[in-house]
Amino acid sequence: MDLVQLVRILVRRWWLVLIPVVIAAALTLPDLLNRTPAASGGFSTGFSYSAAQNLEAIPRTEGDYQDIWLSSELTVNALTDWIRSSSFADEVATAAAVQGVEIPAGALYGRFSSDNERSVGQVGISWDDAAALEVIANAAIDVLQTRNAVYFAQLGGTPATVTILDEPRINAAPPPLTDRFGPIIRIGLGLVAGVALALLAHALDPALRRREDVEALGLPVISSIPKQ
Repeated sequence: MDLVQLVRILVRRWWLVLIPVVIAAALTLPDLLNRTPAASGGFSTGFSYSAAQNLEAIPRTEGDYQDIWLSSELTVNALTDWIRSSSFADEVATAAAVQGVEIPAGALYGRFSSDNERSVGQVGISWDDAAALEVIANAAIDVLQTRNAVYFAQLGGTPATVTILDEPRINAAPPPLTDRFGPIIRIGLGLVAGVALALLAHALDPALRRREDVEALGLPVISSIPKQ
């Protein structure tokens, strides 16, 4: 089947091509009209912090200021990994429940991102509800400042000093790629289905309409009658 024949088939059965496209567009339109921030990507927030081990918790016999800075860097590194763990998510969920926001077990796991660029900790949080996210962010700060000694014995039982460098601000998160291009993909799939439907109708159609249809059966065509 050459390109010209394919175009003729699609033009002849254009309505079969159009039906799945119209159905896909009709199903997609309500989602586009009723789009909300939560459906589009929810909300996100974040904060940065510095951390240092309490020097009185574990007495040192020697050391200098460089040792203190190295200790701070290692503390931030440890907290960075802890923030991404399930234990941190469970601690935050417990702290948020105290503030009146009930979070299902395990729902916060994977909602925290963390980094330790240049020895300064960075925390990112995503959630579907802006008011709940504010509570979650405050709970995360509280857990980070008060519960770190429970998980790191090297702190000597005294929580490391965690200083918040900037307060979290709630922002609407951009929608994921699948949500942004979802309508186009669905309409495109409808177009593909329409083309396949038109080709199927052509394959099942027993009628011979053009000279090429007769020749495809192996029959010679002596002459043809023009339309006009």
